[in-house]
Amino acid sequence: MFKKDMTPGSKSKVKSSAQRGIRAKVLESYPLLEPYIEEILPKKEQLDLVKLPDRVSLYTLGSTPLFFQHMDDPIMPHLTLVHKYPDAFNRLRIDRGAIRFVLSGATLMAPGLTSPGGRLPDDDEDEEGRYGEDELEAGSVVVIEAEGKDTACMVGVLRMGTEEMKKVKKGQACEAGHYLGDGLWGLNLG
Repeated sequence: MFKKDMTPGSKSKVKSSAQRGIRAKVLESYPLLEPYIEEILPKKEQLDLVKLPDRVSLYTLGSTPLFFQHMDDPIMPHLTLVHKYPDAFNRLRIDRGAIRFVLSGATLMAPGLTSPGGRLPDDDEDEEGRYGEDELEAGSVVVIEAEGKDTACMVGVLRMGTEEMKKVKKGQACEAGHYLGDGLWGLNLG
């Protein structure tokens, strides 16, 4: 979605009533953010809306990007927020071979997640329980981590459920919403 560099459009202040709605939607979508919500979306701070090309809305606090949304799609976290609160989102891990494709904006294919280096929820290889125990449905927003790396490299939307991925092991698994090095990552909000 953000393959090219972009320039931010108009910036406007979000009304307090709309800000409450966004806060409620964020908590509904990402219940694990509840302990951090006051740090992320403080009630007394002014949330800004930055219009981006292709009908994308970016919500920022000062010059810090927090969430973005394409029209009526799910509200998704910006990678800077994911890096600050990595345990507050559903996560999956790709193997080393898929990294270069993800960082070029390609749709993530199931073999990148089902191979020995990948991790899905309820995975026997996942000793710490980092990737959760509940299977994720198609349409879920997920954070993609890379094998051997410390921080997330992509936020996307699942095209197929994780249970189905384990069975078929092929096909399109996750659509890239925002990844390291894309136009949204390089956006200058200063």
